[in-house]
Amino acid sequence: MQQRTYDASTATPLNDDARNGPVPPVEEAAARQRLRRLAHTLDTAVALPGGYRVGWDGAIGLIPGIGDLVGTALSSYIILEARRLGAPLVVLMRMTINVLVETAVGVIPVIGDLFDFVWKANRRNVQLLEDHLDNPRDVRRHSTLFVGGLIAVMVVAIVALVALALWLLGLLISLF
Repeated sequence: MQQRTYDASTATPLNDDARNGPVPPVEEAAARQRLRRLAHTLDTAVALPGGYRVGWDGAIGLIPGIGDLVGTALSSYIILEARRLGAPLVVLMRMTINVLVETAVGVIPVIGDLFDFVWKANRRNVQLLEDHLDNPRDVRRHSTLFVGGLIAVMVVAIVALVALALWLLGLLISLF
């Protein structure tokens, strides 16, 4: 069994690269540039009339069945690189939520395809990673609030659905 190593200042598990020390600045700069290029290609590479930009992620998503899966796989690379660069779990969760929203809505015919062109999860995630690398404390705090708020909304929704189901069940029982 592999023992986990933790960053004492953040209680965040360190990945294999972080165990060997922080990512060297030259390697971090190269990763940033590579991820910016990928996000640009996937989300904003093609200029449309009127100044709006779209990318290949939305175009790939138009392929029935496999398009959204391919887009999700490409988007996941950004999250894997963020982990390698030492992003904490809560930031990785926020990035994953961005990709999941794009994927979940993207599978809806027509509306999902239009959403793919607008949401731009890859640019959001690269910006989130760069913000973390430049100002980790603020990004960790904002991401914790975001993820915590999302979990709270989900808990309230589940409780409301259970209460509605119980109320409907009681209504049905009273009819018989």
